[in-house]
Amino acid sequence: MTKTAFIPNFMAFYNIVWTAALPFLQKSPRLADSFDQRICEAHLVPADLWIQAASAGEAFLAATLVRHLSPAKPVRVLVTTTTAQGMQILKAEQKKPIFHPNVSLSLAWFPFDKPAVAKAAVKAVHPKVMVLLETELWPALLHFLKQNRTQILVVNGRMSHGSGRRYRWTRILWSRVSPHEVLAISARDAARYKQVFHRAKISVMPNIKFDIYSPEPHETGAGFPAGIFPCPLPLSILASIRRQEENQALRMIHHMLDKFPEQVVAVFPRHMHRITSWKHLLAKTGHPFYLRSQMACPLSRPGIILWDRFGEMHAAFGHAAAVFMGGSLAPLGGQNFMEPLLQGAPVVTGPFWDDFFWVGTAVFDTGLVAKKPDWQTAADTMVRHLEHPGDRNKQRQKAIDYVTARAGGTDLACRAILNALSKA
Repeated sequence: MTKTAFIPNFMAFYNIVWTAALPFLQKSPRLADSFDQRICEAHLVPADLWIQAASAGEAFLAATLVRHLSPAKPVRVLVTTTTAQGMQILKAEQKKPIFHPNVSLSLAWFPFDKPAVAKAAVKAVHPKVMVLLETELWPALLHFLKQNRTQILVVNGRMSHGSGRRYRWTRILWSRVSPHEVLAISARDAARYKQVFHRAKISVMPNIKFDIYSPEPHETGAGFPAGIFPCPLPLSILASIRRQEENQALRMIHHMLDKFPEQVVAVFPRHMHRITSWKHLLAKTGHPFYLRSQMACPLSRPGIILWDRFGEMHAAFGHAAAVFMGGSLAPLGGQNFMEPLLQGAPVVTGPFWDDFFWVGTAVFDTGLVAKKPDWQTAADTMVRHLEHPGDRNKQRQKAIDYVTARAGGTDLACRAILNALSKA
C-alpha cells in the first residue's frame, strides 16, 4: 500500500466518529446482549479463514460455503455476523454434522469498525483469508487486514447503483484498502466494483443463492395450527409490502376484490411495526378483515387476512393461487420472488426489482414471473391467475429447472477460497 498521510488522517477522524457513536449504539435494544463483545477482541479465536455474514441472507450463504469446503489440510473457520437473526441461523447450522472433517467452525459477533477495535480483532484472529459476503466493506477492517497480509475476497459480490455512486465518490479511500479479488454475481455488479477497486481481480460468478434453493418438495402448511389451511376459496398473497407502497397495495386489494370477489386476500407487511397502520387502512376498505393471530380456522367467505405473525409467509406460499411480491411498486429494490416460485405459485412483481438482477431477465421471458409497470396491471394479472389457474406442479418444475441451470456458484467460490488459502 502506498505510504501516505491520507490513511492515518482518515483513521484518526474515523475513530472520532466511532467514539461519538458508541454511547448511542450502546442504548440500542438490538445491541444490548452483544455490545460488550463488539467493542473488544476477547471473544475472537484464531482462524485461517474468517467469513463475515452481515445478516440472515449472508448467514445462509456463509453456512453453504462452509458446508462445501473440502480442504486437504485442517482449516479453522470463524464466521461472524452483525445481527441476532444472523447469529440464530449460524448457530442452527453449526449443530448440523455435515462439515468436512478438516473444517472446524467457530462463531462470533462482528466487531465494530472502530479502528482500535478492528486492529485488535485482526490481531486476535490473524486470518490467512478474509471472505466478505455481498457488500460488506469496512475501511478500518480492510486496512488492518492488508497490514496483516491477509488475502481479502468479496464473494457473491453485489453493488447497487446507489451504493456504487457513493463508493465512487469516496474512491480515494477505497482504492487504498482494496480487496484482492471480487467475485460478483453479475456483469453489472462487476462493472461497478471495477469503478471503485481498479486494482482488484474482478470476475463474475453464479449467485450462491441458486444453490441454496432446494429442489425437494416443500412442506406446505408447516407452522400453522391444524385447520387454518387450505382455504375453501382461492388465496391471493400480497407479500413483503413496504411502507412506501402501502397505498398502491391497498388499491390492488380493492381492484382484485372488485374483479374477483370470491377470494381471500392475505397481506404480509414487510415489517411487523406496520400492522397498526394496516389496521387503519383496511378498516376503510369496506371489506371484512381478520388478524391472523385471532384465527383458528380457514375463512369460509371472502375477506382479507392481515398477517400479524412472523415466520409463516413461506408456508403460506404453498397454498397461494397467486402471489404479488412487494418492495417493487416503489424504487425499493424488490423482494425475493424465488420462494413462491419454487412452491409452484404464480408470481407477479412491480417494475422495481434491482436487488434481484442476479436472477436474470429470463425469469420474465420464460413466464415464471410477470413484471408489471404499475399496481393496476399487477392487480389485473393477479386476477387472471385466479380466473385461469395453471398446473402448479408444472410451474414448480419449471422454476426448479431454472434454478438448477444456474447453480454452481458455491463450488466456484470454494475453489477461490481454497486457492487463496494455498497462496497464504
